[in-house]
Amino acid sequence: MKAIIFSCLCMLLLVQANAQQSNKAEKPKYEMKQYWFVMLTKGKDRDKITDTAVINKLQAGHMANMQVMADMGKLIVAGPFGDDGNWRGIFIFDAASKEEVEKLLQTDPAIKAGRLDYEIHPWWTAKGTTFK
Repeated sequence: MKAIIFSCLCMLLLVQANAQQSNKAEKPKYEMKQYWFVMLTKGKDRDKITDTAVINKLQAGHMANMQVMADMGKLIVAGPFGDDGNWRGIFIFDAASKEEVEKLLQTDPAIKAGRLDYEIHPWWTAKGTTFK
């Protein structure tokens, strides 16, 4: 009986040691990755576009285009600023190059119309970073 209990204890200790080893192996390693930060700014023709129907159509197209880029896995963060400053919002892209980001931005109706403009900057953060 003592031999069985001893064997069971040994098995439990081995299982626990393996579990602890597995937990150590599963910890993600910190790895930096380059993304592309885009600062959306007021476009040069923003004040020339005054028709509410046109503005609403451009905004709807802008929102639909963001959804397309997100569905492609390219646009990973987007959002407007809460004031009425020159900075209108941000995009963060997961893309291979600045040129790829440029091509994606050119599909945005608000940018095409000159209602929005942008600056593109390479941006680094931990790979797999998420907001909580």
